[in-house]
Amino acid sequence: MSARAALARGLPDTLFGRLALLLAAAVLVSHVLALTLMFELRPARPAPPPPPPGPPALHAGLLLDIGVRLGVLLLAAWVAARWLARPIDRLAAAARELGRDVARPPLPEDGTRECREASRVFNQMQARIRRQLQDRDRFVAAVSHDLRTPLTRLRLRAEALPDGAERARFARDIAEMDAMIGATLDHLRGVAAGEPMAPLDLQALVQSLADDEADCGHAVRVAGRAGPLPAQAGALRRCIANLIGNAVRYGGGAEVTLADDGARVRIAVRDHGPGLPEAELDRVFEPFYRAEGSRNRQSGGVGLGLSIARDIAERHGGSLQLHNAEGGGLRATLVLPRANSLLNE
Repeated sequence: MSARAALARGLPDTLFGRLALLLAAAVLVSHVLALTLMFELRPARPAPPPPPPGPPALHAGLLLDIGVRLGVLLLAAWVAARWLARPIDRLAAAARELGRDVARPPLPEDGTRECREASRVFNQMQARIRRQLQDRDRFVAAVSHDLRTPLTRLRLRAEALPDGAERARFARDIAEMDAMIGATLDHLRGVAAGEPMAPLDLQALVQSLADDEADCGHAVRVAGRAGPLPAQAGALRRCIANLIGNAVRYGGGAEVTLADDGARVRIAVRDHGPGLPEAELDRVFEPFYRAEGSRNRQSGGVGLGLSIARDIAERHGGSLQLHNAEGGGLRATLVLPRANSLLNE
């Protein structure tokens, strides 16, 4: 058995008991040190004559006594603070890591009784979350199969229609239903949560999305520059694609502006559509929420694009805000910090 283990074996089992023992030891040690130093430093010559009447002066021995006791108590307070902070820091680090990887190893259940109980509860919570995520993935996989099977039959039957115009309308409706199902299931599954972080050429990503829209006949202009940054490539591509797709859908085109100040990258996507009422600018981020008026169900979608985009932005430690632009239209501003919190934690 090591000396540290032997020492730990003789300590109280609770944090309160250890702190009480530390305080008692500090008081005892401070008294012993103060008295020892006072006796050691006591002068050997006869005592001086009594001082003249007047206000009492502080004796050097008294100052030494106060200093020694104060120093020992401050040291004990520092050690006690470290004892208190260590399990809290460990739980905080585990919680941050759990946000990135729910399959992380469980916390060791050691230390004082309070630390063991907190670690045990944290591990139980992690196990429940993992079971819930596994149940969710099985549910989503089953629903995806059950929903897409009849869509496949509809697609095959639509292809057999003799009327070409009617066949095209059926194919368009089926494709829209398939896209809605895919977006809804991806949102429920949290599809990009486990994607690894890697350096991403943001300039090339935005330009490729603009080129894709141009191939479909949509005008998307890109201005400004931005350097590479660490990101989940697939998730961030989907985030920016959702913003550009919204701008094209509601405004007929998009203007994308990149700005990089070294600390963060700002991506602004503007359209020239009808915009949104001020009261709707935050509500459109809610899952499945559909704004009334010009941005309605006739434009397609299920109200998940902006919700998914903001979730991806926050997963990268950034933010996504909507503002009505001067002169009409809507501006979506995506801000991504270069010192990504997910990589530094």
